[in-house]
Amino acid sequence: MDPQGHNPKNGTNIWMFTLEIGLFGGLIWGGIKGVFYFMRLTTVVPGFMVEPFFKSQFLKSQPGYYVGWGAFIVFSLLATLIYVLIFRKFSGPVPGILYGIAWWVILFVLAGPTLHLMEPLRKLSMNTIISEFCLYLLWGLFVGYSTAHEYTDERKREPQEMSDKPQKNPLKKPTENPQH
Repeated sequence: MDPQGHNPKNGTNIWMFTLEIGLFGGLIWGGIKGVFYFMRLTTVVPGFMVEPFFKSQFLKSQPGYYVGWGAFIVFSLLATLIYVLIFRKFSGPVPGILYGIAWWVILFVLAGPTLHLMEPLRKLSMNTIISEFCLYLLWGLFVGYSTAHEYTDERKREPQEMSDKPQKNPLKKPTENPQH
């Protein structure tokens, strides 16, 4: 890899690729997290990660929802960077799924209750636990599989056949060579 982040094997700029996956992961799954909250599938506010910086009442409002969505995007960017730096060479969906589950454990079992970002797991409803678990599992699948597809897709590494001859178009009728 050169200093600009270009990988000579496939030409992907690792940093821009990471930002892209993290941004879209945050936009998509952060938006779904908000939908889960408004549909009452979870009682954990979308902005729970920024709970120490904002009042709980604000985070339950419409502007607070957008702050929470933004926080999820930032989280997704940072977590995707970690994944790409450590796990990008793993193929298949399983590493991403495990990564999403690991983040769920970190946020909902370890850090969340300890930092008073949310209620302890035993006080959350089963609906909340399952919804949040599935959300992080699918988010991890998105991050992991998108990364694995980019870095382990063997078809991209096969050399392209280049020829100086123009390719024949099978749909085009041959032109007649008029001879006088």
